[in-house]
This record gives sequence, C-alpha cells and structure tokens, in this order.
Amino acid sequence: MTERDAPEAREADAREADARQGDTWEVAPDAGRPDGRACDHLELLSTPWHSPALPSAGCSGCLPLGWSWVRLRQCVTCGYLGCCDSSKGRHAHAHHEETGHPVVVSTAPDEDWAWCYDDEVFLVRAGRHRPGSVTARARR
Repeated sequence: MTERDAPEAREADAREADARQGDTWEVAPDAGRPDGRACDHLELLSTPWHSPALPSAGCSGCLPLGWSWVRLRQCVTCGYLGCCDSSKGRHAHAHHEETGHPVVVSTAPDEDWAWCYDDEVFLVRAGRHRPGSVTARARR
C-alpha cells in the first residue's frame, strides 16, 4: 500500500476534489445567536485552497516544541496547519492573530466545517448540514 492509499490520504484527496469543484459554503445555523449572522469571507472557500494536510502531519507550532495537540485546523489563505483552541498551543488562533487570515478548515476526518475568526461563525457546505453536526462544543 502506498502512502496515498492510506485512509487519511483518500480523505484529503476527496476534500481537495470538493474544494476544486467550488462547493458552496454558508454560515451554519446556530440557535444561540441572533438571525442574520453572516460571514464576509465565504469567497475564500469558493476557490481551491491548499490541500488539507494529513492529520499525521502535525501542528506547525507544536512539533518543534515537542507538544501534543487535540485537533488540527488549516488556514485557507496560506495552508498553515495549526492546533485548535482546545490544544495547549492554540496555534491556529495564534496564526490568525499574527496574519489576519480569517478562515480555517478542520482537517479531522469526522468534521466537515470551517471557522471564521473575524465573524465568529461556523461555516458548512451548503446542503450538507446535519442538525447537531456543528455545535458550540466543537474545538475551533
């Protein structure tokens, strides 16, 4: 079995294909917030971005420090791979703070959403949202 045959590689290939097809993204429904929440950065998800990294690639900030992480998030502007807010380093958030890049996508195979730091909203692929699939407990 080659490296590209691994399940994680197939998942990454599928996400990359979805991105190339120009999936439409929308703000996820959120009962805890007022109606009319919007995101000014949806266009970042309508064009292909850097291929989602394999989860085994690791957090760019944690690896040199020998730290572990909980989940990984990838910046759709530049491809930076950082750990979520539930991780010790919170490197995805730190990357946003340093660069202003607003949107990250989850690289976890069981998650299919993005987060906009600027607008503080979850983003989901239009027509694919399932009730309960995006919650406030999700680790940005």
